[in-house]
Amino acid sequence: MAFIKEESEEMKFEETLRVKHEETEEQTKKGESEEMKIEETFRVKHEVTEEQTDLMVLKKESEVINEMEEKDQFKKNDFITRETSFSCSQTEKTLSQKKTKNKVTRSNLICQQCGNGFTLKSSLKRHMRIHTGEKPFTCPQCGKTFAGKGSLDRHMRIHTGEKPFTCPQCGRSFSNKGHLKVHMRIHTGECPFICQQCGKRFSLKGSLKKHMRIHTGEKPYTCPWCGKTFAEKGSLDRHMRIHTGEKPYTCQHCGRSFNIKGNLNCHMRIHTGEKPFTCQQCGMSFHQLENFQVHMRTHTGEKPYTCPQCGKTFTQKVNLNRHTRLHSREQLYTCPQCGKSFNQKQHFVDHIRVHTGEKPFTCQQCGKGFNRIGSLNGHMIVHTGEKPYNCQQCGKSFNRKGSLNRHMSVHSG
Repeated sequence: MAFIKEESEEMKFEETLRVKHEETEEQTKKGESEEMKIEETFRVKHEVTEEQTDLMVLKKESEVINEMEEKDQFKKNDFITRETSFSCSQTEKTLSQKKTKNKVTRSNLICQQCGNGFTLKSSLKRHMRIHTGEKPFTCPQCGKTFAGKGSLDRHMRIHTGEKPFTCPQCGRSFSNKGHLKVHMRIHTGECPFICQQCGKRFSLKGSLKKHMRIHTGEKPYTCPWCGKTFAEKGSLDRHMRIHTGEKPYTCQHCGRSFNIKGNLNCHMRIHTGEKPFTCQQCGMSFHQLENFQVHMRTHTGEKPYTCPQCGKTFTQKVNLNRHTRLHSREQLYTCPQCGKSFNQKQHFVDHIRVHTGEKPFTCQQCGKGFNRIGSLNGHMIVHTGEKPYNCQQCGKSFNRKGSLNRHMSVHSG
């Protein structure tokens, strides 16, 4: 029994040793594992530290490089700024010197009469001709003189017929470059000159200047014979022919002459039979636009012209003008040959033919000539047998108004 007990205790002791040995091994393994973990942690930390160190080194190197680049850029910019500043300063200094030089030059070349300054002596010399009236350049063909050689060269093209400036669109040629420039506005539609009062546009500066007289009422051209004023020189020139009797426009068919080209154009329609203006209400046709417009007032009853003295109205301006002369007793048209005066233009024109013997109105049936259209119309009744003048008391008819007037004395005694 004692032997069995001792054997059992020995087994327990061995088991205890085995268990302790396993615990020891387990602890050893656990210690190794923990040591490995510590080593791994240390290794990872060391790698992170190395990586951070490398990054810090790179960052530091990058900052150094950037700092160096900034310094270089600053130096470069500073150099450019200083160079630009020096360049601007030098330019300003040069311009200032040039201006000073020009001022000195201009101060030495000043017109003593008007104060204008010039950079060239030749420019001052040409300018002085404005004050002296000198014209040293003479046309060898017509003797006309000019102040500048360029003006003479342009004038010579009148004699030579040279037209060196050609329109690229229509081929029309001009002797003057300025004329071509103005002509080109026809194609481009350019109207650079604008009326500030009504907004109307013009292609020519001269046209705008003439238009402005409508607003200002200016009439700078005065007739030396009767004192009548005009806004345009062309209107004065046409008016002067009333006094001089000049008629530069002649009909090639009948030889009749006119003082205005528009009147010749209207007259030509008598030969051609053209009547381009037709009334849409009654079908009546007219040679002249003005006559057509006057005719239309018979339908509308319009009388746009009013006498400022008595208030009487008229369909035509010419009738108003004729009427106002009754108030003023004005005799506007004077015959240069006999001195007789007339207040109506047509009476003056008819009278002039007494001196010239002109008979422009011819009967197509018998060839008889007349100096007035009214005489021709009265003559035509002889051929037609028409008697348009009737006596209101006895009904007798006459072919002339004068015959009717004489007949009326029979009734009146």
